[in-house]
Amino acid sequence: MKKVLVTGSDGMLGSEVIRHLKRRSGVTAIPSTLRTMDITDLASVKKTFERERPTHVIHCAAFTLVDTAEKEPLKAFMVNAEGTKNLAFFASEYGAEIVYISTDYVFDGRTGEGYVETDQPSPINVYGQSKLKGEEYLRTLLDHHKIVRTSWLNGLGGVSTRNFIETMLRISENRNQLHVVNDQTGRPTFTFDLAPALVELLDVKSYGVFHVTGEGMCTWYEFARKIFQLAKRKVELDAISSHQFRSLAERPQYSVLLNTRFDDLGLPALPHWEESLKDYFRRRRLAESVSRPENRAPSREARRAG
Repeated sequence: MKKVLVTGSDGMLGSEVIRHLKRRSGVTAIPSTLRTMDITDLASVKKTFERERPTHVIHCAAFTLVDTAEKEPLKAFMVNAEGTKNLAFFASEYGAEIVYISTDYVFDGRTGEGYVETDQPSPINVYGQSKLKGEEYLRTLLDHHKIVRTSWLNGLGGVSTRNFIETMLRISENRNQLHVVNDQTGRPTFTFDLAPALVELLDVKSYGVFHVTGEGMCTWYEFARKIFQLAKRKVELDAISSHQFRSLAERPQYSVLLNTRFDDLGLPALPHWEESLKDYFRRRRLAESVSRPENRAPSREARRAG
């Protein structure tokens, strides 16, 4: 019996992981949020491990605000690095395995070529540096670890749906012309594709680094263009450079991750990002339909009154 502790279980990815774990026989899913375990607090982590005795940890909790990390580096490192160190220490003590979610931003993106798992990281922003430090702690403290680097993550679950798709749709409600960066290339990945892949990795007896992303690649401009096409919104898009956008954090220009080890293990490839984007909108429409008042299940009081 696997007992899988999922950090950040109320987040965009963690909520999907919990959903897929509950579908698996022989697996007990243990949700964990900031309210139940503060990963930056060693005593809190110890208490959780003592109580739950997990055999595996899927570590989704993270400080993911890339630009904010430039202003609050201590907070980013506390969560992404020190929090991961705390989990790794007690996972080692209790013989648990950790699957740690990392990022394409551990690379500088200056080679113009896709990255394999053995390429040397060289992050150019605080977020990438903090996630890389988490990787280093994991390697040092725990033999049975799986570092899963993914990229450009989008999903519908969690307490807050903060992703590129929803940002584009929200901004376009009040503007019919948008400027979108066209010199950063990556691989959009979706939580409903990544989550089952993470669950599959629990059964894999190989350890180390894995790149797991959606197939295909695009720029943010190309991604936005496809979003508005599928949303059937008429928005004029202007392609601009990263220099023109002037974000606080520098971002890698070509951070395409090649899923070499994942493919070598014979695990099924994630869908192409365009197919998953269509699936995203299908799921989004379904969620909106269910949330409409006329489609909600009647409350207990309403059933009694009826």
